[in-house]
Amino acid sequence: MSEIADLFDLTGKWALVTGARGGLGQAMARALAMAGADIVGLGSTPMPETGQLIEASGRRFLGVQADLSQPNDFRALVAQMEELAGPIDILVNNAGIIRRADVLDYTEADWDVVTNVNEKNLFFLSQAVARGMVSRRFGRIINIASLLSFQGGIRVPAYTASKHAVAGLTKLMANELAASGVTVNAIAPGYMETDNTAALRADPDRQRQILERIPMGRWGVPDDLATAVLFLATPRASYVTGAIIPVDGGWLAR
Repeated sequence: MSEIADLFDLTGKWALVTGARGGLGQAMARALAMAGADIVGLGSTPMPETGQLIEASGRRFLGVQADLSQPNDFRALVAQMEELAGPIDILVNNAGIIRRADVLDYTEADWDVVTNVNEKNLFFLSQAVARGMVSRRFGRIINIASLLSFQGGIRVPAYTASKHAVAGLTKLMANELAASGVTVNAIAPGYMETDNTAALRADPDRQRQILERIPMGRWGVPDDLATAVLFLATPRASYVTGAIIPVDGGWLAR
């Protein structure tokens, strides 16, 4: 293995990726597997395509079903995963949902389901995984934040609140876990071609407005996150914690 490849070598590591059925989660799971990690995919539905892609790269894949919009016994769930796979070295909190409505019309039901997935259960899954990481004195937690961790947006109050929370929790967990060899960082994707942005891309006016604001002039694609997740996951990134890395085509610089 070349010296450069060795910097990103994850051989022998298990990575847990939530929301890995498609889109950003699937792309990050593939990138981690190509660097040598075995993958646990956690989601509310089976993800056979992701499993096939991971196994085609020569790595092991374990699919686990859990509804992250509902309460879960995460300590028991993590214990089950680690019994079937191995110790979780890398956690990528990618699962997230969005519900759109004007401020005056937004419902409590939509608020609860969005914040449960994007904020509450992100924290409690991280807590459960971090217990083992702390005992082994190694771990990488990578949260998926958003441009709306920095901005307000429109018609997405719960999403904006939850992604601001992800930014704050990233910093808080980084502070508390650093002494135990566990880093906690976040990636803030820009406007990406995923299911969450399908409504925006289908609206000609919003599509035009967004592309005019992005210096690179295009929507991001899931593979654009590969180098960021590998950088934050590598054992060599031991002095990087509490960071939020935008991958946004220059949106925030505009």
